[in-house]
Amino acid sequence: MCVGSMRVEAGRDPHDTTLQDLVGELSTCSDTFRRLWGAHDVRTHGAGTMRFEHPVVGTLTVAYEELAITAEPGRAVIIYSTEPGSESAQRMRLLASWAATRRTESEQAARGDLRP
Repeated sequence: MCVGSMRVEAGRDPHDTTLQDLVGELSTCSDTFRRLWGAHDVRTHGAGTMRFEHPVVGTLTVAYEELAITAEPGRAVIIYSTEPGSESAQRMRLLASWAATRRTESEQAARGDLRP
C-alpha cells in the first residue's frame, strides 16, 4: 500500500530528486521494496486498517482515513485511530506514557536536574 502511494507521488512530480533518492536507497536495502516497486502498482487508499510492529509495545492495529486538503493539491492529513477498549488502544496509551516519560527525562537531563 505504501509503495503504491509512493508511485502516485512519483507520478505527480517525476523530477522530485528527494523521492528518487529514497526509492534508490530503499531498492538497494530491501528485496521486498524492490519487488513491489517493480510491480508498478499505483493506488491510493482513502481508508482502511493497518498493522504496525512497534519495538516497545508490540502489534498495533489502527484504522486510518486520508483527508485531502483541497487548498493544497497533493497534500493530505492521515488520521489514525484505535478501537476504543481494544488491546491496541491500551498499547497506544502505554506508548504515549512511555514517550512522555522519556521526554520528561530528556528535559530534566538538559537542565541538569536528572540524578542517578
